[in-house]
Amino acid sequence: MGSRTALVEDLMERFPHVPREAVIKEDLLRGGVAFDASALSDNEGGEVKPKSYFIFSFDHGTLPELGEAALRRPPEEIILTGGPYGLRRTVVSVRVNPASPYRVAADDEGVLGLYLDGKRISDVGVPPMPEYYRHTLSNGKSVMEVAPTIQWGYLIYLTVFRVCQYFGAKEECQYCDINHNWRQHKAAGRPYTGVKDVEEVLEALEIIDRYDTAKASTAYTLTGGAITKTVAGRDEADFYGHYAKAIEERFPGRWIGKVVAQALPRDDVQRFKDYGVQIYHPNYEVWDRRLFELYCPGKERYVGRDEWHKRILDSAEIFGARNVIPNFVAGVEMAEPFGFTSVDEAIASTTEGLRFFMSHGITPRFTTWCPEPTTPLGKANPQGAPLEYHIRLLEAYRATMDDFGLKSPPGYGEPGPGRAVFSVSSFMDSLPAQEPVSRV
Repeated sequence: MGSRTALVEDLMERFPHVPREAVIKEDLLRGGVAFDASALSDNEGGEVKPKSYFIFSFDHGTLPELGEAALRRPPEEIILTGGPYGLRRTVVSVRVNPASPYRVAADDEGVLGLYLDGKRISDVGVPPMPEYYRHTLSNGKSVMEVAPTIQWGYLIYLTVFRVCQYFGAKEECQYCDINHNWRQHKAAGRPYTGVKDVEEVLEALEIIDRYDTAKASTAYTLTGGAITKTVAGRDEADFYGHYAKAIEERFPGRWIGKVVAQALPRDDVQRFKDYGVQIYHPNYEVWDRRLFELYCPGKERYVGRDEWHKRILDSAEIFGARNVIPNFVAGVEMAEPFGFTSVDEAIASTTEGLRFFMSHGITPRFTTWCPEPTTPLGKANPQGAPLEYHIRLLEAYRATMDDFGLKSPPGYGEPGPGRAVFSVSSFMDSLPAQEPVSRV
């Protein structure tokens, strides 16, 4: 097709039951968006909440390649509304790509809009600077550095270990830039704490709790790189778990506690539960056996695909199936040179994985793949996966949930177009709105 607009509108027409908001959101997530200088933030000294780089870069260029956007950060997220497609409120995580056909810019009256192929297609809202970001810890560190919030303030993202012990070409996941993101921030002289002190985390949470008077922050996620040995003398379950224990002792019941870690043995998973974690994310990354072995060599070497899946099922016996929510990276199924070459094949494979887990009552979620250029798959696939794959995945995901009578997973806010706040994929935007349910 001659333009990105034609592609987007063709998919909206072909898949009318997929919210049109999700079509645009997935395109922004897979391909990124450019920012005029008029749409950049003034970092932590301004009125707009800036991008925190909370774990990965989620950019289509390195910091030196982003120009002014590397000095004046773009917003953490944007909200799309209105325009010729009549978009309902849609929260989108910002992934910067100076070459994108999408651009955020202010008009002559200073009102921000999203432009596609030069045409304004929606109004753009940016997150206001939260009051808790205006306060620092006693050691001078910023709350944004220690405990940034995403999903329009819903989730506190605690990346307490900012590197991964799967290291080098023979161990790193081939789509993941966690280690490079650490290096580029350190090279740029930005504060980027490698291992966050538990007392710093608690102090940052105290500031958030004090100034988040609307109680917009509802959950926290503890996460970071895989630990194959120890960090600060602790194995993976104890390292991540001791933060949860401290948080739950200091703030009992204030937030939904979630942990993203490897698929660990049953006894380790029980430790997470004992420490007060409520939701466990043992991410399986990609379903296909061959692609898992190629794209996740460290995980294959240390655990193995079959054992990984067994541990996910075992963890449901400890947390309850509804509270085990493994993530996969949507789009790497089609990454050259080893991925599927047709959308039909990729969707069939991914749906097989969805059916496997959902048949056990486990509801996976997914992050839309951003092809970061410092990763092997990002270098080989700068355009990412076809937009049609992402739209058909939304269709398959909802259909599979319906087949097994499942509802949206807990800890993600409300589902439904115009309501969802989960910003790194459209799976929550594409599910039906429902009556509020218990938090876990």
